[in-house]
Amino acid sequence: MSIRTVQSAVVAVPLREPTAFATTVVTAREYVIVAIEDNDGTVGIGFTIGGRIPGDGAVIRSAVELLGSLIIGEDPVPATLWSKLYEASILLGRRGAAVRALSAIDIALWDQLGRRTGQSVCALLGGGPARVPAYASGGYYREGKGLDGLADEVRRYAANGFTSFKIKVGRLDPIEDAERVRVARETVGPHARLALDANNAWRDAASAISAVRRFEPYDPWWIEEPVLPDALTASRDVADATRVPVATGEIEATRWGFKALLDNRAASILQADATVAGGITEWVRIAHLASAYDVQVAPHWMQNLHVQLVAAVDNGLTVEYFHLDEDIFNFERLVTEPLESRDGTLVRPDRPGTGVAFDPSAVEQWTVTGSVPLLKETV
Repeated sequence: MSIRTVQSAVVAVPLREPTAFATTVVTAREYVIVAIEDNDGTVGIGFTIGGRIPGDGAVIRSAVELLGSLIIGEDPVPATLWSKLYEASILLGRRGAAVRALSAIDIALWDQLGRRTGQSVCALLGGGPARVPAYASGGYYREGKGLDGLADEVRRYAANGFTSFKIKVGRLDPIEDAERVRVARETVGPHARLALDANNAWRDAASAISAVRRFEPYDPWWIEEPVLPDALTASRDVADATRVPVATGEIEATRWGFKALLDNRAASILQADATVAGGITEWVRIAHLASAYDVQVAPHWMQNLHVQLVAAVDNGLTVEYFHLDEDIFNFERLVTEPLESRDGTLVRPDRPGTGVAFDPSAVEQWTVTGSVPLLKETV
């Protein structure tokens, strides 16, 4: 068995209207899709997401093309090729584009393995429950949305059976944001779980602590990324100074990066994203590492993949869920079978591989560079 081809493309899916969080306004989501074919014709599909600069998907794709060229002719063994590519990319970076490219390649290899054996990724990892806890993620800032719009959004998710929620904070003055938190809490009720996401809004621990203390009366489930991901000491100071658990790690990569978070007590919940942190191979290592510290994992974004992974580990807390109609995270515009939510859980697909089936026409419609004609063979 050997790898015959590696194909990739950058796909930019526009949002219906501009959407903002603490530090950024988003008008489209960029995804990098990777297709790997072996010499018996089995195709695996992997993917990752671009960052905060429009067009940066092209940088990730360049890294995919470079790293992909190193595995042609190799046995498609995820862990072996992970080590080969990580070592080869030592001068390219240990976060960001290089590791996102490695992540997409690794996910494609796991998907290929699942398709070859007829097993889901969850089954390959040992199996897990058919339904996985999830929380409804939203509460982004939009022009004219206001407090009533925020309450209406939360009610829509509650009507779909969710009892765990997350909203954004950090773009407004903390007093104004505290009003948003108050409205959300009053809307979901005292027994629901309500997380807050600051997206690195505050540049120092003192500012973050001051803001988080304004949110404490509303019993947040966690405060996410209160400071920059590199500021481990500041993150620990926030955790020590407030009653609100700190969650972070969506931008962090590799087991070594997460070990630093754990050793510095900078987070109570790790949000490792398999499309960012090093793929499925490395995500599982991170989850097991966190388990040794008695820390739970609640991965960032990519619900269609993470439903498989959270089900397969004993410290999987929850999966972040975005309904496509809310038009915030629009990955599911590219797939043929969106996830089913049921009573605040996600139904885990039992299809071979990741369970993600792309719609070739949708991918083609929004492709901005590259191509993945092998997609047609996976549907």
